[in-house]
Amino acid sequence: MTVATSTPEPLTPAVLHILMALADGERHGYGIMQAVAIQSDNTVRMGPGTLYGTIKRMLASGFIEEAEERIDPNHADERRRYYRLTGLGRDVFKNEIKRLERLLQVPAAKNVLVKENT
Repeated sequence: MTVATSTPEPLTPAVLHILMALADGERHGYGIMQAVAIQSDNTVRMGPGTLYGTIKRMLASGFIEEAEERIDPNHADERRRYYRLTGLGRDVFKNEIKRLERLLQVPAAKNVLVKENT
């Protein structure tokens, strides 16, 4: 998972979903899995192996970091680790969204995305 300044490689779906889940704040692992299911309308189910393997790689790449403080210390489970985006992670996420928007311009220009009358 390298980040180049001119032509970054596309993110994996797992990385993109985790970045989207963390875009609006810190979450623990299970919270990320729930957010992925909700934001994908239950079409993507991320299992623990995929989730924690991807989190490990994202931590190493500097896209996310473990939060030191808990959102609500009165309800925090010491075993839960909370994650949040770093500045780099937010930039990578924004760049990937821009790349996907450019990609979707092609089918739009070819009228592939035109809504049919029902």
